[in-house]
Amino acid sequence: MDMTSVEVTCPVFPSEDPDKVRVAMERIFPDIEIEETEDGLSGRTDNLVRFSKQIRKQRILDTTRSVLIRGRRGNVTRFFLNKQVAFVGKVSFCEERTILGTMRVVVQDDEMDALIEDVAPETVDGEEVLI
Repeated sequence: MDMTSVEVTCPVFPSEDPDKVRVAMERIFPDIEIEETEDGLSGRTDNLVRFSKQIRKQRILDTTRSVLIRGRRGNVTRFFLNKQVAFVGKVSFCEERTILGTMRVVVQDDEMDALIEDVAPETVDGEEVLI
């Protein structure tokens, strides 16, 4: 069984409450193990279940799929999430540099095609294609 590795890093600015940044990370990745770093918080998990459920709930499978594919380099994909939106438990993709900071997510998996298919499958008219 191949292993999925998810690393989430998040700067914590002086104006921010580190506990709120931690909550934002945990709302998208509930079993993440977080540690403080020089720049903010960093965490690891192997679980994308909440993330996958949330993008279905928000009906953003197509967007997620394209973000995962666009950020892919071999068996790694990278993307950025809006920290403030994550605090309320929602997924919102953003560019690397936003004014209020981002969560940087790096996902590594030996079977990246299968992972993308599992997390964000293709859709037709917004509905998941079940094979």
